[in-house]
Amino acid sequence: MFEGLHWSVCALVIGACVGSFLNVVIYRVPRGMTIHKPKRSFCPGCKTQIPWWRNIPIFTWIFQHGKCAECEGSIPARYLAVEIITAMLFMAVWRLFPGQWEVLLGWIFVSLLVSISFIDGEHYVIPVSWCWAGVAVAIAGSIWTGDLVNLDNYIDFPSMQKDVWRSALGALLGYTILVAIVLLGKLAFGKKKVKLEKPEKWTLKEPKTDSEQLQFVVGEEVFDWGEVFYRKTDRIELKGSDFLVDGKAVLGSALTIREREVEIGAETFSIEEISSLSGLAREVVIPREAMGGGDPPFLALIGAFLGAPAVLFTLFSSSFFAIAAAVLGRVGFGKPLPYGPFLALGALTWVFGGHRLFAWYLEVLGF
Repeated sequence: MFEGLHWSVCALVIGACVGSFLNVVIYRVPRGMTIHKPKRSFCPGCKTQIPWWRNIPIFTWIFQHGKCAECEGSIPARYLAVEIITAMLFMAVWRLFPGQWEVLLGWIFVSLLVSISFIDGEHYVIPVSWCWAGVAVAIAGSIWTGDLVNLDNYIDFPSMQKDVWRSALGALLGYTILVAIVLLGKLAFGKKKVKLEKPEKWTLKEPKTDSEQLQFVVGEEVFDWGEVFYRKTDRIELKGSDFLVDGKAVLGSALTIREREVEIGAETFSIEEISSLSGLAREVVIPREAMGGGDPPFLALIGAFLGAPAVLFTLFSSSFFAIAAAVLGRVGFGKPLPYGPFLALGALTWVFGGHRLFAWYLEVLGF
């Protein structure tokens, strides 16, 4: 009993330390920074590097009341949440799976879920390369252990490497099912056309902090850059007048905004080189998606670790979690809904009991 408690506490501590590292990843990667320069963590406000004795997971944030010791600026509660969640998941994985390979694979899986979820929740983007790397790790890991991918025990393959096939099938199903949803959503809801009763002022709003995005604002509606531009072909089409680039008038009756450039008549301007852009709009066409382009690889990652039945369960349960968040927290009303966190929550539900609910449901149906 004491030995079990001892190792559970060790898993908890390891998880908290990994969570501290994940905070570095979550902050730096979306901003184009490397995770090894600077070597130490730093305050997001004053940029002062934090010595190790002020960087103890969980405890430092609590003892300093969520403030930087140097500038007394607020440190987001997200840092504490990531460390606590990762610590709890590491301990739960340790207690759920009996073997070292299963635990290692489970720790990698939950680390990917936590980091990708928080990046998507804050920046509306999923690091696709991480997803495919995770798929490769899961398929390779299933050679040594099949405990994660065999939680349901409902699909059997005759091959000696059946766990590898289960992992590959899960990745394939996860990717294709969401790609189909993305394509169908693009056909049904691919563009939002707004015809205004009278000309409305519009502008590009520069971000004030590192965590904000460039925004397209027309009237009272605000669209984050990441919400509008999912692929290189996406563009905002606008008909109007009084176009101003850096305060100078540019003649034209129509304007096209792409992710990196603006076209007004025969003139083209780089988004990075201009400081202001505005005008009056009579008609606006804005691209939109039913789902982000990173969600299919993310579900492929989940399928590779957990198998095909988990994909169906995750997709079904994540929709309920998303609806609950939208209703209770008004997430997604008038702004994009980051779906990655709900996919991750659905996958964790599967691991920690959802597979039993799935088995019971199939038994009720007579399978």
